[in-house]
Amino acid sequence: MTWLKGIQKLRPVLVSVFFILTSQGGNCLVVSPVGPTLVNALAGTNVTLAVSYSGASDPVVTWFKGPLPVGTWTINANFPPDIANNSWSVLEIERNGSLTFIDVPLRFTGSYTVELTKSGQGIASATFTLNIYEIIQNVTLITETDFAQEGAERFTLQYSMLQGVVEQEIWRFNGRDLKNSTRYLIEGASLVIFGPNRTDKGSYSVTLMNPFSSVTTHKNVTVLYGPDEPIVEPPPIQPFYKAGDSLIFSCQAEGFPLSIPQWIFGGQILPDFHQGVLNLTNVQTSQGGSYTCSVVNELTKEKREKNVTLKVYDVPLGSPTCSVVSVNNADLQYQCKWAGGMPEAQLSFPALSNTSSGAGTFSLTVTSSANLNDKTITCLAEHPIEQNTCNITAKSPRNFIPTVETSVDSDGKIAVTIRCVSEASPPAVVSWSQGNESVVTGSTYQISSDATQLKIRSYNISTFLLAPNYTCTCRNPLGSQRKLFQLQGPTISDSSLFPNQDGTIITLTWEVPPTSLVTGFDIQMKGPDLLSHSGGYSVPKRSSKEYRIIQQKPGYARSTDVFLLDPDMTCRFRIIPKARLTDGEPSKVHRIGPGDGLSGSAIAGIAAGIPCSILALVLLIGIIFLIFYHHKKKSNKTRYPVSRALEKVKTIQPKAVSHNILNRGLRPPPDYNSLHQMPSERSGTLPMFVPPAPVRVATTV
Repeated sequence: MTWLKGIQKLRPVLVSVFFILTSQGGNCLVVSPVGPTLVNALAGTNVTLAVSYSGASDPVVTWFKGPLPVGTWTINANFPPDIANNSWSVLEIERNGSLTFIDVPLRFTGSYTVELTKSGQGIASATFTLNIYEIIQNVTLITETDFAQEGAERFTLQYSMLQGVVEQEIWRFNGRDLKNSTRYLIEGASLVIFGPNRTDKGSYSVTLMNPFSSVTTHKNVTVLYGPDEPIVEPPPIQPFYKAGDSLIFSCQAEGFPLSIPQWIFGGQILPDFHQGVLNLTNVQTSQGGSYTCSVVNELTKEKREKNVTLKVYDVPLGSPTCSVVSVNNADLQYQCKWAGGMPEAQLSFPALSNTSSGAGTFSLTVTSSANLNDKTITCLAEHPIEQNTCNITAKSPRNFIPTVETSVDSDGKIAVTIRCVSEASPPAVVSWSQGNESVVTGSTYQISSDATQLKIRSYNISTFLLAPNYTCTCRNPLGSQRKLFQLQGPTISDSSLFPNQDGTIITLTWEVPPTSLVTGFDIQMKGPDLLSHSGGYSVPKRSSKEYRIIQQKPGYARSTDVFLLDPDMTCRFRIIPKARLTDGEPSKVHRIGPGDGLSGSAIAGIAAGIPCSILALVLLIGIIFLIFYHHKKKSNKTRYPVSRALEKVKTIQPKAVSHNILNRGLRPPPDYNSLHQMPSERSGTLPMFVPPAPVRVATTV
């Protein structure tokens, strides 16, 4: 079909060539247009496609519109032209073969060809182009949607008009001519914009023209775009914020129409934020997290969001704490704790491990060894706001002294609590034994939950005093300490008396051995009665020579005060330790008051010492006299026969004298230290005066 259309377009040329060739050989039918072959006409007017011919008379004229004949007539024939049914009211064939259009409608626009034929003369033809136009009126530009949307596939502008035939149209954007390209397509009565964006916003116009009129119309196109990626100002320039800081952020996003941003936190829209401003005052750790700035285009419903992560940190409370515990009484577990804070602090023991760490609470178990004993281990606590440390030193159990507490329970039994605590880190595990047997909890023995206390209950104090030795052992992974001890009866190891300046009040203090069983103390006094609050004696003034109980104190007491003493009188005090109904040895006697001469014990000592001194002096004089007498007698006597009786006396006497001198004649000096002791404190009796044995002396006349 394409080649046929090409031949039809060349038909006038071929006819002209044929006419030239035939004219050279003789008369030939020729037809030629009169005027231009392109004819423009206004619809509703009369127009003629004029031709002239020669070379034949009365040829047959046929007009074609395109390939279809629309009218045929033999020139000068007596019958009317044969006009197509749909054109007979418009078309007329003139006598010269021209074709006239009466009130030509638009539909007759087209290509018209005239052919003249005459038998023996061949065919002659000519072609015309007829364009029928109307005056262009009421042109408008319309769009498929009210707004172009950025990112859409296309946006189309299309013109419409009440009437008119457009010969040429020119599209413009903001006064710039548009041509077909990758972005624009001008097709039919429309302009297509591919991939519209915000730069396509502006004024579009189309100019429609034909030979009889020209009309230009405009339309403003608005492009909906955005929202763009929200912009937060100022951006968080700090990696974190401290609790208590105040923060202000604003959020804006480009777009049309412009929408108001909203801040969202924890899935909830935060209220009362003006124009996208986020204002956080005295921020707390609970306010840390992801904040979302949300912007929505109200027309396109497009939404864009921007997340801002706020890190609000708070340092843990207090300081890190370190400890060490025993694992199976063989290994050491070092522990470090610095709880709280945001985020939790990172904890580690660099001296023990370079690779292990933990958050908030961290423990590290190592095998116990001697080099860890008394070695200080540091826990490094690292927090973004603050760094801190704590130290812990593992220690083997230290030397200790068991302590004993004695009380009487509700059943009247003596309850003895022995406590063994050794300073150790980790705390030592305590075990108990009596003799060679381990002590376990039962009716007689009760061991505390931490095993540091052993409680023994019995009515009779001898149960405790006659029992085998007790042993407590304190042990941890670094070593052990063992103590063997025997319980003692009620005993006071030391005591003191402290008077006030006026001598009206005294304070008695005392100590007991660690293993002594004491349930209470009797405070005894010897001397005048105490004064009453009115200044007189509570009873008629008297001087007591016996100790009496003035106070009773519990077993845990170690001091007492005695009031209302007469500073002008001498008083003596002592403390009696008690184990239920059993009294122990009294403490030493403490005296207060003015000097009252020699004490009874001192007088007794002096009285005992005087006879001894006199006896010693007499013995010494006797010995000197005997030695002198014996020496004089040996040098001056006349030797006589000695009788047997006298010989006997001489034989016996030296032994008797020697015996008296060694056993009775010379006694050791008195112990003056014991003279100052109280009668109850002296273990021996006072010295007695013993006269020397008689000496027999024989004289010979």
